[in-house]
Amino acid sequence: MTRITSLNPAKTSQRTKQIATLTIFTALYIVLRFVPYSILIGGSGTLNLSDFLAPIIGILLGPYLGGLSVVIGNFAAIGLGKPLVFDGLDFLPDLMAVLATGFLTQRKRSGWAIVVGLNAALLAIFLANPLTSIFVYSVPFAWLHIAAFIVLLTPLSLMAAKWIYTTNYRKVAVGIAILAFIGVMMQHLTGNILFEVVLGQITKVVPAAAYADTWKVVFFVYPVERLFLVISAVLVGTPLIYLFAKVPFLNPRKTIVEK
Repeated sequence: MTRITSLNPAKTSQRTKQIATLTIFTALYIVLRFVPYSILIGGSGTLNLSDFLAPIIGILLGPYLGGLSVVIGNFAAIGLGKPLVFDGLDFLPDLMAVLATGFLTQRKRSGWAIVVGLNAALLAIFLANPLTSIFVYSVPFAWLHIAAFIVLLTPLSLMAAKWIYTTNYRKVAVGIAILAFIGVMMQHLTGNILFEVVLGQITKVVPAAAYADTWKVVFFVYPVERLFLVISAVLVGTPLIYLFAKVPFLNPRKTIVEK
């Protein structure tokens, strides 16, 4: 006798939305991996527009599905001819941005604690590396990273995670700006660590003596790059996430929409 198991329409619909969103954003991410917006100072390679998409993917898909999206996207781009910069670890900076925004938008203390732990660990690892210039022109090199960490520690980070699920367009924009700021700064810290460890200490493509001068240039450039990424995330992400808040049926995550 054949036993027929009934499917839960709600679960099937949610899974279908997740798969569809995963496919769409992974494909978009792959395309943007080939569109540069800046060069990698001190090494060969470019920074790509996929960097601003990573925080949005984390918000929309969450830390796990979003993380899967950028990992697949990175290796797919490599398969399509994207040159490696960090010997196969190129996915890590964007993964950190996804985990940051993904866990924060869960609006749980446990998720917030994970992001705080990750951010603190990344900042400590970067500052502890002997190739890091702690001060540049008598100013802490990581001043903007410290600012982002302070924002994460304040109630603003949890409030931002709540604002993106409202139907108030301004609150959505501000919420994305705060979350993206935290995400792209963790992304940058991870890239800095890979730049030192992979290129300077493992493969030694970049001479150790070159790092002090490199950080003097990066000091002026990285705040501009990070501002560009935050603004891009707000301009692209706000109408998209606002649409998902207004039409919950489209939202791939189970979230409570508030006014």
